[in-house]
Amino acid sequence: MDIALIGLGKMGANMARRLVRGGHRVVGFDRDFSLAESLQAEIGLTAVRTLPELAATLPAPRAAWVMVPAGDATEAVIAELAGLFALGDTIIDGGNTFYKDDIRRAAALKEKGIHYVDVGTSGGVWGLKEGYSLMVGGEAEDVSRLKPIFETLAPAPDKGWGHVGGVGAGHFVKMIHNGIEYGLMQAYAEGFEILHAKRDYALDLHQIAEIWRHGSVVRSWLLDLTANALAADQELSEIAGYVPDSGEGRWTVFEAVDLDIPAPVITLSLQQRFASRQEESFAAKLLAAMRNQFGGHAVKKVER
Repeated sequence: MDIALIGLGKMGANMARRLVRGGHRVVGFDRDFSLAESLQAEIGLTAVRTLPELAATLPAPRAAWVMVPAGDATEAVIAELAGLFALGDTIIDGGNTFYKDDIRRAAALKEKGIHYVDVGTSGGVWGLKEGYSLMVGGEAEDVSRLKPIFETLAPAPDKGWGHVGGVGAGHFVKMIHNGIEYGLMQAYAEGFEILHAKRDYALDLHQIAEIWRHGSVVRSWLLDLTANALAADQELSEIAGYVPDSGEGRWTVFEAVDLDIPAPVITLSLQQRFASRQEESFAAKLLAAMRNQFGGHAVKKVER
C-alpha cells in the first residue's frame, strides 16, 4: 500500500522503516529534507521536498500520515494538505492531538470529500522493534481501508491496535492512556525515592528493580525501563529533576473535571511535574514565613 509519512523525527523515521519492511511504499516529507534523503538511501523511501510534490507523487486515492508536534505544526500541515488533496483522499493524524480538534478538522475536511482518521500512537523509540500501540478513531470504512498500515505498524496484525470509535476517539483513548502513564510513573518515582533515602541499608536500587521485574505484581514495561536507567547510574547524577508534560495529562484532568470523575492520582502526578520545574517555590517560602510568624520557627536564609 502507498502512504505518505509527514514528519521524520525519531518516531516517524522508525515508523517509515517498519512500513517499508512490511512491503509498503512510503513517500516521506520533513522540513529538514536531509532526514528524508537519509531514509531514502537507507530503506528506499521516496523523499520529497514539498507537500505539493508529495501529493503529486502519491497515487489516488491518497493517504498521508501526519506525525508532527500537536498544535500549530499539525494545523499548518493539515491545512496545506486540505488544499492539495481531493475527493476520496485520507489524512491521518498520528500525533498527540486534542480530540476535539479532530472533530473540528474532520467536519471541515468532510465538506471537501476528504476523509480523516485519528490515531493515538504509543511506542516511542521502541516501536521499530516492538511495534506500536495504535488507538484508531474514524469512520469504519476509512479504518478498514487503512487496515494493512495498522497491521504492519502494530506488534502483530491482530494485537496492539484497534478501531475504538468515531472521529476523535483514538486521541481521546490515547489521552487517557497518557494520564494513566503519569500516575504509574509517579508511583514508581516515589517508591524508589523512599528506597534511595533509606541509607541505613545501602540498598541497590538496580537490584531491587530487577527483582521486581520477575514475578512481582508491580512488574511492567515501565519498570523494565526504570531498571535500564538505574543500571547506568543509581544516583542519576547526570539528570536534572525537571519533568515536562506533553499536554495530554492536563487534558485528562480537564476531562475528569468536566465529567465529574475523581482522578486524584493522575491530577497529583501532573502537579508533581509542575513542581519539578520550580527552581524555588514561592509557596514554600510563604509556608516558612507563616511558621516563623505564628510559632517563631527558624527560617533558612537564602545563601548569597
